[in-house]
Amino acid sequence: MNMVPITLLDLIENNGYLQSLTDIYKLNGYDFYLVGGAVRDGILDIPTNDFDFTTNASPEESIKILNNEGFKTTEVGRAFGTIELQLKENSIHITTYRKDTYENSSRNPSIESAPDLNTDLSRRDFTINSVAYSISENKLLDPFSGLKDLASGIIRTPDDPVISFSDDPLRMLRLCRFISTHGFSPDDDTYTAMRNNVERIKIVSVERIRDEFNKLLLGQDAPMGIRALVESGLSLYIIPELNELKMEVDPKHHHKDVYEHSLEVLDGVPPKLKLRMGALLHDIAKPNTKGIENGKIHFRHHEVVGARMTKKILKRLKYDNKTIEDVAQLVEQSARPHTFKMGWTDSAVRRYIVDAGHMLEDLNALVRADVTTKNKQKKQEIHQTLDEMEKRIEEVKAKEELSKIRPALSGYEIMKHFNIQPGPTVGVIMKALYDQRINDGEVTKEEALQLAEETFNNL
Repeated sequence: MNMVPITLLDLIENNGYLQSLTDIYKLNGYDFYLVGGAVRDGILDIPTNDFDFTTNASPEESIKILNNEGFKTTEVGRAFGTIELQLKENSIHITTYRKDTYENSSRNPSIESAPDLNTDLSRRDFTINSVAYSISENKLLDPFSGLKDLASGIIRTPDDPVISFSDDPLRMLRLCRFISTHGFSPDDDTYTAMRNNVERIKIVSVERIRDEFNKLLLGQDAPMGIRALVESGLSLYIIPELNELKMEVDPKHHHKDVYEHSLEVLDGVPPKLKLRMGALLHDIAKPNTKGIENGKIHFRHHEVVGARMTKKILKRLKYDNKTIEDVAQLVEQSARPHTFKMGWTDSAVRRYIVDAGHMLEDLNALVRADVTTKNKQKKQEIHQTLDEMEKRIEEVKAKEELSKIRPALSGYEIMKHFNIQPGPTVGVIMKALYDQRINDGEVTKEEALQLAEETFNNL
């Protein structure tokens, strides 16, 4: 028996229904163990509202005894032997002891019932997730020394790592995720097996890869997770563009490694998914736009090219359109605030606010994190300039509700005035009126109509 940490006991005490569920299964003669992330994070005193249990009861038996006790169950994961309960704000999954069998080319395992708890624990990804807790007996069951690995910050597989990664290649990306979220490190055998099997990730669905990658990006040490992803070679099958960032340092001009810079920027922004994506990808086009002129390195229009590349990358990973557009916007506008030092008019500030839209706060955070110079004086000067820019932004925002900016004339008014139908002509005129509103601020309807007529006559 292993000593149960106070943190795990507190977790059970603070979520009394976990004890109730345990009592229900025990009274009906079934095993019932808390497993996986809830045990791991409970021991580490990391908050969780996601609880996984394993039992020798079949899904049908679980549904019957829980429904008899008034619990509402869903069968979302029944094909995998799992039923789900939603209690308060917590998600509870109850899975029958199982073992997974994988074919070499299969994306999904063949699920079979397992005879006992140890067999079930052996099929899990890492030893740190192979610790079970019996609430009724108040003891930990640790057949694969997961507690020792938790204490040491080591990532190992319960099974031979070559077999484990071959069976479910997503575990390699999960390894990178745990480096990011928990600061753990793989042992030598595990890391070697990962490097030798990275190509297997190709059989995993893009959606599963995307979801794991999101968790990696939101970790407390996302740069270390990305390092593992890139240096193992796994990124070549997910985001190969990251590997291209590892440009050689120019010995003559002491040009900063774009890869290291990108990781530093990633480390400098808060854990917001779109913002972290933008930080990681904001210089993604520099290898493609690198040029030398008069002995100096330049990356002309890298932010514009980078926005296009970002869209392709995120589409490839099947992100939703809103996420794709928002992150691409961050990349495209990431260099724009640095022109503020040349002097911005109110109209320039107004346009920046409107163009950034709801991403304004994230964009400003990215721009600040992008200042990675080790020259303290230069860094201070840049931050002072950014302080001034943000002050100007607040001043302009105070004058007008920029989120509600509209041209002085509506599309309906344009169509009525010129007696035209909806179409490209209306769009061209409205674009001109919008630019007028941004550049000149408030204008009268007469001024707007004059511009509309000039635009119409020039078509």
